[in-house]
Amino acid sequence: MSKKALLVTRVSGFVPQFEMNNVKILQEMGYEIHYAANFDVVVYGKDNSRLMGTGIHRHHIPFGRSPFSRDVRTCYLALKKLMFEEKFDLIHCHMPMTGVLTRKAAEKVYKMTGRKVPVIYTAHGFHFYEGAPVSNWKYYVAEKHYARYTDKLLVINQEDYVRAKKFPIRGNVEYVQGVGLKPAPEKDPDFDMRKAYGIPADHKVVVSVGELTEGKNNEVMLRAMDRFRRKKLTYLICGTGAMEEHLRTVVREMHLDEQVVFAGYCEKIPDVLLQADCFAFPSKREGLPVAMMEAMRAGLPVLALDIRGNHDLISDGEGGFLFEEGNASDYVKGLSFFLDYPEEAKRMGEWNKKRVQDFSIDLVEEKMRRIYAEAESGELK
Repeated sequence: MSKKALLVTRVSGFVPQFEMNNVKILQEMGYEIHYAANFDVVVYGKDNSRLMGTGIHRHHIPFGRSPFSRDVRTCYLALKKLMFEEKFDLIHCHMPMTGVLTRKAAEKVYKMTGRKVPVIYTAHGFHFYEGAPVSNWKYYVAEKHYARYTDKLLVINQEDYVRAKKFPIRGNVEYVQGVGLKPAPEKDPDFDMRKAYGIPADHKVVVSVGELTEGKNNEVMLRAMDRFRRKKLTYLICGTGAMEEHLRTVVREMHLDEQVVFAGYCEKIPDVLLQADCFAFPSKREGLPVAMMEAMRAGLPVLALDIRGNHDLISDGEGGFLFEEGNASDYVKGLSFFLDYPEEAKRMGEWNKKRVQDFSIDLVEEKMRRIYAEAESGELK
């Protein structure tokens, strides 16, 4: 009988986007991979087609975002039933909601059967952090409590690591450099970003990449673009999400249609970044942003908030500028600097290319192979 590993995320799309290297590691170790998620909610892609041909067994559980949803108990019972029937040998869960439910279900099945299964939980940025709204700290109570049902807690930035070290964890906590940055794919010689999105050939391009949600804070960049009406500058927004229609409305109301382009879901992100001039990342909360790492790999200078995750990656004045407040005037100053001093912008981009090598997929894979091997042998430490 083959060994079985269960991966759990709240939404579909997370594993094919970020976890396929871990899937590869586990499969090479002889594990049959099972994936529980809400397959009706797809992010980081248009559908579930990327899971085709991966050998991953899918289990649909209608996870919601809110811990107060009426479906929470239903999802917990479904997870418990799945674990009881499939008899997994290793469990690795992600995201706050599914992290709690998975660890709770695993502990219950252990008490029912006496069969101990190692549980790994990756926190991709705790909801509670320095400067977080008071309401976010309700997650602190849950994370601290369920740490006692966790054999390995993986965190991806230093602020979370310091805080998690104080949790009453059953095993221990370890810092991992995010999901790991893969080498840049081969450049598409036929792709022309400016032609693809109708951007004038003589325009500089500032690009943002990510899901369009309130927390990603793209509107502040629209306010900043209002100051560049007479400049040859275009803001390219790559991504989709709940805030897209609102952002489009703001663009229309500000009459910025000629300087702001919505690219939608973009499959050519590496090529876009190579042809852009700088990267704007106004997000209010991050764990360790892959989008920023990809921009750094492409040699772009960065404008972002001075928050957890961001300052794990770049230093203010070296790889770009990190803002304390992050209001529109900050981004105006940063963009103006890049436009006025292109050689300095280039220097910052080169600094980023070197710095981001510390977050390579090879370094992360080395750690994950060790962690999974320790889990298999019962020697997680």
